[in-house]
Order: sequence, then structure tokens, then C-alpha cells
Amino acid sequence: MLHIKSLEEGLDIFKALGSDIRIEIIRILLENRDMNMNELASRLKITNGALTSHVRKLEECGIITVTSESAGHGNQKKCSVALDKILIEVDSPAQNKNVYDTDLKVGHFTGFEVYPTCGMASASALIGEVDDIRYFAHPDRYNADILWFTKGYVEYVIPNFIPFGNKINQISVSLELGSEAPGVNNVWPSDISFYLNDVLLGKWTSPGDFGDVRGVFTPDWWYPNWNQYGLLKFLVINDKGTFIDGIQISKVDISRFHLDYRSNIRLRFAVDEASEHVGGLTIFGKSFGNYNQDIHVKMSYSEPEE
Repeated sequence: MLHIKSLEEGLDIFKALGSDIRIEIIRILLENRDMNMNELASRLKITNGALTSHVRKLEECGIITVTSESAGHGNQKKCSVALDKILIEVDSPAQNKNVYDTDLKVGHFTGFEVYPTCGMASASALIGEVDDIRYFAHPDRYNADILWFTKGYVEYVIPNFIPFGNKINQISVSLELGSEAPGVNNVWPSDISFYLNDVLLGKWTSPGDFGDVRGVFTPDWWYPNWNQYGLLKFLVINDKGTFIDGIQISKVDISRFHLDYRSNIRLRFAVDEASEHVGGLTIFGKSFGNYNQDIHVKMSYSEPEE
């Protein structure tokens, strides 16, 4: 998922999509998973030169990816769609001014209970030994930019520095997530649960543990048959309920928690043993996956009503 936080930020995307032929390129690629440039040009009945300019615009915006593969007589460029959703925020700056932003490093969890397969890594190396849960308590965990486990949870304390006397009206969280299969498996569903202060907000089913191509930010030293990238998910808790990518997953709303400037706020990501699909969890930070971000949190706040 691509999260566009303002209309201005999305201008290049809107321009890229403002073309009938580029929309047709996306539609064809969705139907065929991927195609090489020659096949795509033939299908569209245009020259390779004309196709290249359209593909470049879509690639620059992150809508499609282009990879080179060895063929019988040299390299062949293949195109595929890189996004599953585009989420656009249209709030005006005036509506969005009372917001506290913070980022949580993947390794800055404050509580955990995990089961193998499991592990962590920084941008440069594995942290300890894989499948040894003891390293989730090691001080080096603070450097982790990726972690994974088969079942259990990790929990984070959200720093709460909203102004004195204010209450919290909405919490938004964006992060890159995937399942955890032995090795990788693009079809490996996992029910990932989200908790706030021990209350289940809802679940989202990750479709797989993706390893078909290397993640855009995944370091070169990382093993090719391990987790490469996830999906960017956008979790929102407000006065109407809890939502994932704009789709309501429960009626648990923000008023249930009575959150204000004094509140301790704990956010948990879990794969519960009783779930239908116990397929593990991978959390990607800045140095891994397809999105250059850690766990990003926004809290909207206001003064209590008289």
C-alpha cells in the first residue's frame, strides 16, 4: 500500500494515473502478474520507445517495478505492479494541526513472547542466533530493523507527549508487515492481531511471506530465501471504530480507552495461537522491505470539552 499524506504529496501519482494508456498498462499487468517489455508493447500496439516513457513514469512513482532477467540473447526487462492499494489523506492542514508524530524502531519493543522460527537483524547483521528467543531480551535488539516469529507478540509503548490537559481523539499507525514462513512463501496466510492496552482492536490476514523479488531497501547481505518485503498497512482507531486501510475491522473506538496526556499507551502486534491462520509475523523497518520507514504513529488531540 502507498500512503499519500497530502494532495500535494500525491501530485506525481495523479499525473502518472492521468493517462488512459498507463491505466491500461496497470490493468494488463494485474491480469498477467508480470510481462516483459516486448510482450507489453505488442499487447498495447505501440512501439517499445513509446512504452518506455510510460513505464518510466509509473516506475518513478512506485506503481510498477521493472526487473532485468537473463534471456537467451541478453537481458530482458519485466514489469509488474508493485502496489495493492493507494490511500490518500485529504485533510486540510487546519484540520490536521493538533497531531503528535513519532516513530518506533522495530527493535524498541518493551514486551514480548515469541516462538521459533524467530529472529532479528540490524541493517548490517543478524542479532544473535536465529530461532533463539533469548536474543529478544538482548540489548542489541534496539538496533533491529526487522524481526520475525511464528506465534506470540511484541509490544511497544507509544511515547505520549501531547500538550498538558489534552485528550487523544485518534491514533494512526502505519508499518510494513508480512507473514513468517519457513524460508519464504508468497501464499502463507497469517492472522495478525492488533491490541491497544490489552484490548483486541481487530485482525488482518496477511496473504504471505514475500520473497519473489528482493525488497527495495533490503540490504545486499540479506539471504535471498528469507523475508524480502511486506505490505504497508494503515491502522486507525477513532470515534467510529478501528480501521485497516480505511476498511472497518471492529467497533472498538477511541472513547473506550479514555486516553489523555497522562495515559500509558501500549500497542501490541500478535499472532494468537487460537487464530485460524497461525502463519507468523514479520515487521520491517527502515533498512528492510519496500518502504523507507519504521513504525510511524500519529496521535490527534484536543482540549476536553467544557
